Amino acid sequence: MNIDTSIFKSYDIRGVYPTQADEKLAEAIGRGFAKYLNFPQKVVVARDGRVSGESMKNALISGLTKVGVSIVDIDLASTDMFYYACQTRDLPGISVTASHNPKEYTGFKMVKKIPELLSGDAGIKEIKEWILADDLPADSSNPGQIEKINVIGEFVDYALSLVDTSKFKSFKVVADPANGMVGPILEILSQRLPTINFVPMYWEVDGNFPNHGGDPLQEINRVEIQKQVPLQGADMGVMFDPDGDRFFVIDSRGRFISGDFLTALLSRYFLQKYPACSIVYDIRASKAVPDTVAANGGKALANRVGHTHIKARMKAENAYFGGEISGHYYFKEFFLCDTGTISFVYLLEFLSTAGKSLESMVDELNSRYFISGEINNKVADVPKVLTEIEATYGPNTVAPIERMDGLTFEMGEWRFNLRSSNTEPLLRLNLEADSMELMEQKRDEVLAIITKL
Repeated sequence: MNIDTSIFKSYDIRGVYPTQADEKLAEAIGRGFAKYLNFPQKVVVARDGRVSGESMKNALISGLTKVGVSIVDIDLASTDMFYYACQTRDLPGISVTASHNPKEYTGFKMVKKIPELLSGDAGIKEIKEWILADDLPADSSNPGQIEKINVIGEFVDYALSLVDTSKFKSFKVVADPANGMVGPILEILSQRLPTINFVPMYWEVDGNFPNHGGDPLQEINRVEIQKQVPLQGADMGVMFDPDGDRFFVIDSRGRFISGDFLTALLSRYFLQKYPACSIVYDIRASKAVPDTVAANGGKALANRVGHTHIKARMKAENAYFGGEISGHYYFKEFFLCDTGTISFVYLLEFLSTAGKSLESMVDELNSRYFISGEINNKVADVPKVLTEIEATYGPNTVAPIERMDGLTFEMGEWRFNLRSSNTEPLLRLNLEADSMELMEQKRDEVLAIITKL
């Protein structure tokens, strides 16, 4: 079978429908997944709300059932709802989703056993090779059966069981799930949480994404909610990407809260609940995270970027919380998985008990930590740029260069991480300084070196 191998990524399979990924490929992936897992008895299957989702899901199911695997079909589901179904049924699973990618994309996230997903190093690579070699299992004489279930109610029950909703104060919240899979969850939460006054934005599931793109890290997709929060007199705004595994927050003044600052705030919450606990954060994050964890008596553990590495470290250290600046938040109480919905309910409980407003806590962080945010740069020769950067700044560091993930330089009054993308010729820069002026100066200085090579 001829396929575009570029769609096989580090953590999932993702490509344009139907030119890069179609129903024929979906069926082949079903057969390959069954073979890789040695023909499990049952597999959970889900999909997001994309226009191509139902036909791709049906083709995937066809591939699985034809080789003798039975299906638990939960149909439309957020990624965290899908993880919940896999965990509570103790089953592997595949969700047909392209996360925050534009509407023309389709894709597959594949669970081996929660919290472990198939990756480019284990599972995705083998499935790709079998499809290329036409080495997929033949039809079984005993095809699998299909059971359809709805898990949204029990998922919301589980999310709310993790907090004490009787403590929730009254908040007005503008909520934007980007016409994705968190919309139906918010509908239920709006009925279950009487003290929360929701202002809906785009709760209808619509695979055409008619209002804005699905990635809240892109400023253009936040413009409207950042205007609406102060206009509505809301306490905050919350955003989710279309498959619901990422979570983002806007404060009452319409300011976007970076992922590292939100990690710092949620760290305070978990250290109140679980004193002296360990918290994992990604190496790109602001010093706001380790400083906050230390100030609240916890143990901050810097780590490589990516869900595989975060989950493994959390498990090894018995950590209660892990955060990435990309908006992925992981919780021991949610099987070490990332979840937008549960991040939201935890934040509601924290803000109800913190004794301070969200905007005042953001003010405190903004007054001490000046961050560039992640800046992506297309470069012709990644190793050449990294060598030049190391030669320029390495001799002047105040600590040894950290090589956990890319290069991290501690320069005293400023610091930065530079790491290459797993899938593209990109360098990603995150820089921080002790003043806004110094941050902007050093950001531009480092970018000038990157862009000239």
